[in-house]
This record gives sequence, C-alpha cells and structure tokens, in this order.
Amino acid sequence: LDFPDDTFCVVHAHQVLQHVGDPVQALREMRRVTRPGGFIAVRDADYSAMAWYPEVPGMTDWQDLYLRVARANGGEPAAGRRLRSWALAAGLTDITATSSTWTFATDAEREWWSGLWADRTLASAYADRATEGGHATTGHLRAVSEAWREWGRREDGWFSVLHGEILCRKDA
Repeated sequence: LDFPDDTFCVVHAHQVLQHVGDPVQALREMRRVTRPGGFIAVRDADYSAMAWYPEVPGMTDWQDLYLRVARANGGEPAAGRRLRSWALAAGLTDITATSSTWTFATDAEREWWSGLWADRTLASAYADRATEGGHATTGHLRAVSEAWREWGRREDGWFSVLHGEILCRKDA
C-alpha cells in the first residue's frame, strides 16, 4: 500500500481478500499501515457455504463454475472461513473472528439478487474469465443465467450468503 507505516486508526476490507493472490501479504500490509492500538477489519464471503432453496437445476453449476473461475484467477472464493488463519499467518495476534449472513427471501430481494447474478454471469469480468479460461461456453453461461432468473421467480426462493469476519487490534 502506498502509505507510510502507522498511518490509519482503522483499515477495512470488505469482499476484497477473496480476490487477492496473497491474502496473508495483504493483511501484513494492512497491519503495517495501521497505527498501534488501531483496528483491522475484514469481511469476506464464503462461496462454498452459500445455500439456497429450491434446488433449481443450474444453480449448483453456477456455484461450481464460480469456484473454478475464481481459483483459476488466483483468488480464494471460500475466503470467509480462512480469515482467522490468514490473520494469524500475517502476524496479527488480537483477533476476534465472527460470522454473519445475508439472506435474500422477499420478492424484491430475490429479484435483485437473481438479476444481479443472471446479468453478471453473462456480462462481466467473471463471464470473460469463464469463457476465455475454458471453464464454460457462452451457452453454458446462458443456462446458468436462466437458472438464476428461474430461482428469482420462485415464491419460495431463499438464498443465504455466509460471511467470515475478523476484527484485529494492532499491538500498541
């Protein structure tokens, strides 16, 4: 990070470390720029722990594809469960580890979440990496996108996103 040592009272990363090739080094940098007594706060999803109902055909294909593409790109999509381990490896000692969830169940929530992923599956850096990396064809992505839309139309639809969280206090 392009900041001097001990610059900030709080350093926060939300949904970042899952995309970083070396999350331990990223946490070391966060620690370096945090003032003694300051806080490092991190929250990341755990794509392997996402759960949904009903089991619409194609949704498991989406999860498997997302995990493959993210890992091929150097990330770790199950980052949430690894945060404490990474923090320890980065030399952090005063660590509080927690979790929280997002739930999408109302008509408006399902419409937004399913639409976001249906669109992202067809047109995004993720979609480009999926096809360019040989993980999926355009037809496969269209089928996954439609699975998202079908799930979103289901009145009984429910989706949960587990997040791992750490709050670390830098030694004074």
